[in-house]
Order: sequence, then structure tokens, then C-alpha cells
Amino acid sequence: QVQLQESGPGLVKPSQTLTLTCTVSGFSITTHYYYWSWIRQAPGKGLEWMGAIYYSGITYYLPSLKSRTSISRDTSKNQFTLHLSSVTPEDTAVYYCARDHAGEPSFDYWGQGTQVTVSS
Repeated sequence: QVQLQESGPGLVKPSQTLTLTCTVSGFSITTHYYYWSWIRQAPGKGLEWMGAIYYSGITYYLPSLKSRTSISRDTSKNQFTLHLSSVTPEDTAVYYCARDHAGEPSFDYWGQGTQVTVSS
């Protein structure tokens, strides 16, 4: 079955770059028409979609985060990675990776989420 697993540091200092990797098993990230997204939820707030990488490698970003966000992939490892630069305490959140299919209204598979705290 399809499984997604986030990995990365739980604590990042302000101004540093946060790097999180999502390892996908049971399904290839290059399968046509699937998006692979990063989503976060800050304490007391709703889910925020940050960006995605399409099966073709094209990337999409939330405009408000675009200047600080980059998503890449390693197809040989079936992984995709989030880089968020110049983090501040406002970037403290649970970060999720998720899959959705073009034309479908919702994400069908999610990772369990990983807590990231930005603090000195």
C-alpha cells in the first residue's frame, strides 16, 4: 500500500534552512498525474498547503512562501524534499507530506506528520 513518511530535524534555529524529506513507498512519485505536496499546521491554526512537485518535476508554491520555499526530488530514492529558508518561530508547525491526483478534490494519502520547532 502507499505510505509516506516525513523525516528531518525537530528543532531548527531562526534564520536557518529547514529541510524535510518525504519517503514514499508502494507507489512511484513519477506516476502520471500525481502531485506530491507539503502541508503544515501551526499551533492553533488550520492546514496550510505550502507547495507541490508534480510527477513531471514541475513545482508549485504558495505565493506567500515562494521566496523561501523549494521542493526537489530524488526519483532513485522515491523521495521529495522541502527546503524552507530563513525560518522564524512562526514556521513552527507540524509538517506533512501528502499525495493527490490531478482533478481530484482532496489528498488521499498523508504522512503521519513531523513536529518542527523553530527556536534558538
